[in-house]
Amino acid sequence: MSNTPKELKYTKDHEWVRVEDGNIAYVGITDHAQGELGEIVYVEVDTVGEDVDAEDVFGTVEAVKTTSDLFMPLSGKVLEFNPELNEDEGDNPAVINEDPYGKGWIVKVEMSDPEELKALMSAEDYAGLVS
Repeated sequence: MSNTPKELKYTKDHEWVRVEDGNIAYVGITDHAQGELGEIVYVEVDTVGEDVDAEDVFGTVEAVKTTSDLFMPLSGKVLEFNPELNEDEGDNPAVINEDPYGKGWIVKVEMSDPEELKALMSAEDYAGLVS
């Protein structure tokens, strides 16, 4: 059974959301998703500074065996791409495999409609989806 922190919200597409500081949220992929993908070798996010609607693609994650789109869990402006994952800076996309809910966050977002959080899954619901 994969790790599913109770304080996070989840999507059917295996992204998680952690809300901090009012309308600021961090988004990443779940432990289940990183396990299915295998070793992550590259993450691309070209939406920094852009408004992205819920369920729109905001980037891609490339693993040894496949490439997968990243879907935005809620509408908002992408403020930051995790510098740890950026090839110009940290260049350590494997941090997602090592710490998907901590250092492995992918983007920081300013939510435009925090009410959208209500549509996301709880940890229990997500655990049921992937079990």
